[in-house]
Amino acid sequence: MARLPLGQSMARLIAMHGPISLLMWMGEANAHYYGTRDPLGAKGDFTTAPEISQMFGEMIGVWLADVWQRAGGRPDVAYVELGPGRGTLAADALRVLRRFGWAGPVHFVETSPTMRAAQARAVPEAIWHDDLTGVPEDAPLMIVANEFLDALPVRQMVKTPQGWRERMVGMQEERFVPMAGSLPMDLAVPEMFRDAPENTIVEASAAASAVMGEIGHRLATQGGAGLIVDYGYLDKQTGSSLQALRGHAAADPFADPGEVDLTTLVDFHEAAQAARAAGAQVAGPVGQGAFLGALGIAQRAASLARSAPERTNEIAQALDRLVGEARMGTLFKVMGLAGRDWPMGAGF
Repeated sequence: MARLPLGQSMARLIAMHGPISLLMWMGEANAHYYGTRDPLGAKGDFTTAPEISQMFGEMIGVWLADVWQRAGGRPDVAYVELGPGRGTLAADALRVLRRFGWAGPVHFVETSPTMRAAQARAVPEAIWHDDLTGVPEDAPLMIVANEFLDALPVRQMVKTPQGWRERMVGMQEERFVPMAGSLPMDLAVPEMFRDAPENTIVEASAAASAVMGEIGHRLATQGGAGLIVDYGYLDKQTGSSLQALRGHAAADPFADPGEVDLTTLVDFHEAAQAARAAGAQVAGPVGQGAFLGALGIAQRAASLARSAPERTNEIAQALDRLVGEARMGTLFKVMGLAGRDWPMGAGF
């Protein structure tokens, strides 16, 4: 029997049991979305930094190679990437790492069969896992997560005349709409926001904190280093940051579940706290532009342009997209991680 489209399945669930949490809505929608397509590139819904230029992945590789060498250059250190997209970042970073003598194993954390197929073409030697628990525990790790945390589901609380309530998704006139739930949730809201005005929304991602806690624990116990790259904020804030993309344009996050890319801004304060609490060293976050600049991306762009003069304008445009203040340079943040006995990488 053919499965119902996700939208119909969600509508039936809500009709039978009432509104569902935004947490569940986002989780189910993104699981379907990423599991059924390649969303990247001109024909997809969005473009990530590794797809803009090889320079991005190369700078990640430079950072990792520097830390690996200063930590002693152990041959068993593994490369681990969470949500590796098409494998483009890994292919570029690994090319640099191998130039410096690294020859360890490669592990990808990825659940989508569609994306695993693309990753296998870019990095055939990769070993895949559904989550970090499958990654070996007997060697140091170099962990990379680029635009991974932003797609994890969040819980939202909204201030109503009756107090704080969880934000749910229900139906009105055959359309999915956000609405306040009925159960009191005041104790789930940070104390600093409990007296906020009516209609204030606060977000929290237990999933992101759990991932950062696991990464921090792994680095603290096994050794290694890591980079978290995403768009987000440094200090706690209010308001819904939920957004949807379709065809490189903004879309309604409550229409067509599973057919649009749903993301939220990453709370880097909470992410850093989770990693520190698990025993890892944390540096930053800093803006992506400043980070890539400190690693020498401008010099790499100049070198590429000298090698291929006909691509000079293309390379310059890619550089601007990655580091420009009006582009990805300030909106995207980079956070560095290290195990207790490992040095912190450059750029912070």
